[in-house]
Amino acid sequence: MSPIPSASPSYRFLFTILALPLLVVIWLFMDHRPSAIAQNFDSKVPDTGRAITLQADIQEANSKTGVITARGNVQILYPARQIQATAAQAQYFSREGKIILSGNVYVIQQGNSIRGEVITYLVGEGRFVATPQPSRQVESIYIVSDPDATPTAPQPPVFNPKPTPKTPSVSPIVPR
Repeated sequence: MSPIPSASPSYRFLFTILALPLLVVIWLFMDHRPSAIAQNFDSKVPDTGRAITLQADIQEANSKTGVITARGNVQILYPARQIQATAAQAQYFSREGKIILSGNVYVIQQGNSIRGEVITYLVGEGRFVATPQPSRQVESIYIVSDPDATPTAPQPPVFNPKPTPKTPSVSPIVPR
């Protein structure tokens, strides 16, 4: 028996010439839009319903520490817990299960909101811890379910046209 002859260089060249146009036509008919690529990728990833979307000007991920850092116009969307947040910076500590938002932080969840300089979200507990800027306060607005409450307009502060007189702290000067 004789060995099978290997393809000569001329056959390889001919195959390349004939196959190249076919590959170009296939590539042209592929959908290269990012949404199509993402949709194709997402179909291979199981949907756990716990995805957190993080958008920012700059993002860094450290696989050794499990920390993801986002800086500049940070926006977070966590549909499973109905959370939306904005901040100047966010750090997600995957091993500890917490997100630290800093810099003019605003978080809204089911109509309730909280605003502060630094807000830590403990993912496993579903709890927020907020701290203000120095000499400032944290602001929270909560939707309270009270069926007996009647909606009223906020009452203005009580105006007292006759303030109570104050006693002077020093004795009056008496002319001589």
